[in-house]
Amino acid sequence: MTSIGNIDLSNTQIDDIINLALSEDLGEGDVTSEALIPPDLQGKASIIIVENGVLAGAIIMARIFNKVDPSLKFIQRIEDGTSVQPGDIVGTVSGSMLSILKAERVALNLLQRLSGVATETARYVAEIRGCKGKIYDTRKTTPGMRLLEKYAVKMGGGENHRMHLGDAVLIKDNHIAALRAEGLNLAEIITRIKQNSREGITIEIEVTTSEEAAEAAQAGVDIIMLDNMSPKEMKKVVDSIPAGIRTEASGNITLKNVREAALSGVHIISIGAITHSYKSLDIRIEYES
Repeated sequence: MTSIGNIDLSNTQIDDIINLALSEDLGEGDVTSEALIPPDLQGKASIIIVENGVLAGAIIMARIFNKVDPSLKFIQRIEDGTSVQPGDIVGTVSGSMLSILKAERVALNLLQRLSGVATETARYVAEIRGCKGKIYDTRKTTPGMRLLEKYAVKMGGGENHRMHLGDAVLIKDNHIAALRAEGLNLAEIITRIKQNSREGITIEIEVTTSEEAAEAAQAGVDIIMLDNMSPKEMKKVVDSIPAGIRTEASGNITLKNVREAALSGVHIISIGAITHSYKSLDIRIEYES
């Protein structure tokens, strides 16, 4: 597997993330292990799940171990995107004990965090099962980790929103406020963006009222983001705009109210929390004695 949707897992950005993390952790070397462990000592360790969740990042572990020592052998036993439970063995790594010890913290850090993102995403996906809408992530990601966190969202059953600012047009409240100061109304703002954007790019606009939604629909956008609207208001918009325009629910959506939002009929439900407020999944590494 080298790609998921629009995420290329062979992307050199992943190597940059791994290199930075290893550099940060190793510093001038693992002085403890180097002082205690003979260079020729061989070992084997298992990566073991401690709590229920969804796995993400196992596919990256091999690259981490390989960066530290190309002779290390990592065997993955569970695929990313799989539901896991305590005692499940993600995989094993064998070879130089010194090398395994140098790589283990970075490997576990990434695996625990990405599995946490996937697990949190899966909770939201489960809450809206049977509804038309889908769970999407946002750009509220850990700086430098966006590619991997959005990969983890896909592993949890979610979808990716914009990867970066160049992916699509999204006219937010601050854009609108600045342009209203120029005297432009919503339709004129949309006309300007169409004139100044590349052909075929998706155009989305954020609105806060059903009146603004109607104006945006009339001006011909692709997606209307319904910001902090009640489910009742969202349903009113969904039922009133042309079928070809997609709708997005955004703002203060939690596990407790996400199904209510989904029942309004929106196509997209964007959740910042799945990449900024997740809990890392408990996973440990255990060495054979």
